[in-house]
Amino acid sequence: MTDNLRGLLHQHFDVRCEIDNDPELVHESLKLRYQVYCLERGFENPDEHPEHEERDPYDDRALHSLLIHRASGLAAGTVRLILPDQRQPIGSLPIDRLCQEPDLYDQALLPRANLAEVSRFAISKAFRRRVGDVATPTGVGTVWTEPVKIDRRVLPHLSLGLIHALVRVSVLSGITHWVAEMEPALLRMLAILGVHWTDLGPSVNFHGKRQPCHTELRTMLARVPDERPDIWDVLTDLGRYLPEASV
Repeated sequence: MTDNLRGLLHQHFDVRCEIDNDPELVHESLKLRYQVYCLERGFENPDEHPEHEERDPYDDRALHSLLIHRASGLAAGTVRLILPDQRQPIGSLPIDRLCQEPDLYDQALLPRANLAEVSRFAISKAFRRRVGDVATPTGVGTVWTEPVKIDRRVLPHLSLGLIHALVRVSVLSGITHWVAEMEPALLRMLAILGVHWTDLGPSVNFHGKRQPCHTELRTMLARVPDERPDIWDVLTDLGRYLPEASV
């Protein structure tokens, strides 16, 4: 039986990337977002989404991914990468409304032509129960610790599957840098797993405490194998998805 993290991910979950041309999968992603962000967390008003699909204008220029549980066929997690508006890149991402740090607008540090914002990072309640039943969109709490040994029912966290999807989409789409506003607990968990982000100024209050942050994909992935080669195997699919070196 497969007992490594990458094997467990693909044994139990189908990672579907760039699903935007598949209306059925997009529907599943938006339904999951409605469940998590409207019904469970109250981040969005469910009355504004009568079709029970949580969507916003950013979806028109976003790349969506979905984790599907193979045994049940249920949507387990979803995430999107929002691309800047090509007509006016500066100011066109959600983070631009929350963070005014100069680094965010430094084209040498965060080139908008190759930048995307990680957004709507959500895991189904049915699967959050398997990682501690924490009532946050990602299921990560402040006291999260990595399991001592691998359990077939529990990956270190389904977040790894979603980050693998983000890596895959980014490599295929020429995205080299990410920004996000993340729950501090999620950032802490990712750091434990060798996935590091850099803060963009102080935390902000947006549906709770959020930390604006950024990372360059190539630099982030280069650090992972020194700390956690097993995690690197998951994120890059054994090196299949690696960003090209900067020119």
